[in-house]
Amino acid sequence: MPISTTSQTSDATKKRLYDYQSADLYRIFDVLENAPNNFNLLYQLPTGGGKTVVFSEIVRRYIKYYDKKVVILTHRVELCKQTSKVLSGFKVKNKIINSEVKTLPDQDEFKCFVAMVETLNNRLNDDQFTLENIGMVIIDEAHYNSFRKLFKFFQHCFILGVTATPLSSNIKLPMKDNYDKLIVGDDIGTLIKNGYLAKAETYSYDVSLNTLKVGINGDYTVKSSEALYSNSLMLNKLIYAYEEVSKGKKTLIFNNGINTSKDVYHAFFRAGYNIRHLDNTCSKQERKEILKWFKNTKDGILTSVSILTTGFDEPTVETIILNRATRSLTLYFQMIGRGSRILDDKSRFQVVDLGNNLARFGSWDQKVDWQHIFKYPDLYLDNIRDDETIEREFVYVMPDTLRAQFNKSECIDFDMKAIYKDVVAEGKKSFVAIEKSIAQHAEICIENSEDVFEARALAKLLMDEIDYRIKQYCYCMMNSTQNYKDWLFEEYNRRLRLSFNGKF
Repeated sequence: MPISTTSQTSDATKKRLYDYQSADLYRIFDVLENAPNNFNLLYQLPTGGGKTVVFSEIVRRYIKYYDKKVVILTHRVELCKQTSKVLSGFKVKNKIINSEVKTLPDQDEFKCFVAMVETLNNRLNDDQFTLENIGMVIIDEAHYNSFRKLFKFFQHCFILGVTATPLSSNIKLPMKDNYDKLIVGDDIGTLIKNGYLAKAETYSYDVSLNTLKVGINGDYTVKSSEALYSNSLMLNKLIYAYEEVSKGKKTLIFNNGINTSKDVYHAFFRAGYNIRHLDNTCSKQERKEILKWFKNTKDGILTSVSILTTGFDEPTVETIILNRATRSLTLYFQMIGRGSRILDDKSRFQVVDLGNNLARFGSWDQKVDWQHIFKYPDLYLDNIRDDETIEREFVYVMPDTLRAQFNKSECIDFDMKAIYKDVVAEGKKSFVAIEKSIAQHAEICIENSEDVFEARALAKLLMDEIDYRIKQYCYCMMNSTQNYKDWLFEEYNRRLRLSFNGKF
């Protein structure tokens, strides 16, 4: 049955659908009208592109023209409520099936049901609970595999999966095994160009990830992440990055672990910043109060674990800080996407990366071949850049704000690899390259200081560059232990401080 184009301008949807959303809607209905009843279709649209709006209009039209009911599945309570609200805005009378709903004596009054996976699974496994005349099932955040258990209850329904990243959260259960076709919407770059998403300004800081461990789910373990990101050096680097890029701006910090998030909170609080912490152990009332505070606090900083990657929409966010590393492409897009909503006075936002994520996955707004990833997920996952390669190829560039501290020095460049090569070619000990680096750092600190105290203060600002030079030196040596690198870092700084004596 063809779907009338006039319905787009009805009272229920007036000014709700953008052109790209309408185009995708017709592509989806084209498949629906020509596919068998048990066809499974997957639809991709970036975070912030309005997936809920699109499938809410699909529900409205489907009910109107096919006279069958729709079930929408989500994996979180917050998404159930948000979806129900949007559906109501489209004049779709719907009912949430939550833990309090044991039976459906009133199901004839509704054409659409919104439910969490586990709740509906428990109900449908009860012989006393039935859903009648269901023609379509929509799965939000379809990359989660918890939905698979419900497919057996809807074998004769049209299933529409919706996701920003058509890559399964379980590498052993590829999405191509559950969906017959993928429809790809406009990419992030196009949505930015057409004014639907804000543009990301990215800032990457070099972080050594050699202590991180990969768990059975394919991502870095919480334990190893907390050991790295809760140490004082990383907390100081985080505050430094915030002050350099986002000071005074509304900032959302993502961490991998509750303890790390709490440590971040305490570090920023001691530094005098306006910050709150949120994790999944907070009560509903606490969560509501904290999010209200964040919305109304112009310079608010909210540190959290992955609880805000989905079901959270706060357009006033100005900066996203990835205070973690991840090997999940889905999580990468979800975290950055929290800052991509546009406002009248917001067309850009900042992304601070402290986990080499930009180097691992590429820029957030680059074009992604989702069809290829959907068909060959193993090939994609096997070719994700490893951390050692990322670290070897990283090139440190002194930030402009730090360069201003050394404005009396015409040149601050130092190529450790080239110096090392020259030193070895001259038959000297390789450590001479380190001595030359220390001398160059001492020179620019002295040039820009009035006394030894200023010089030592400037030296403290060079920690990232010192760490980078030591890594380059150790790569040249081919074989260096972590203990040696740690010793060399301390020895470098000790010699640098001593080099200022008697120079003023």
